[in-house]
Amino acid sequence: MSGRDIHAVPAYGRDYKSAAAVKADWQAGKDFRCAVSGQYLSVRDAVPAQVWIRYAKLSKLVRVH
Repeated sequence: MSGRDIHAVPAYGRDYKSAAAVKADWQAGKDFRCAVSGQYLSVRDAVPAQVWIRYAKLSKLVRVH
């Protein structure tokens, strides 16, 4: 992954109602999917970019990294 913004969505059909829940799962190491490539990523990956995750049925966006 390159050094630019990454937009991701929750993996495995998960969804969240709050930004706090998204951030908690990111910090806990849960998997998310890159919205463009479909590649899985988590906090365990060395991601040299800002990571934004969509939640609330993909209607909201929160920065987690």
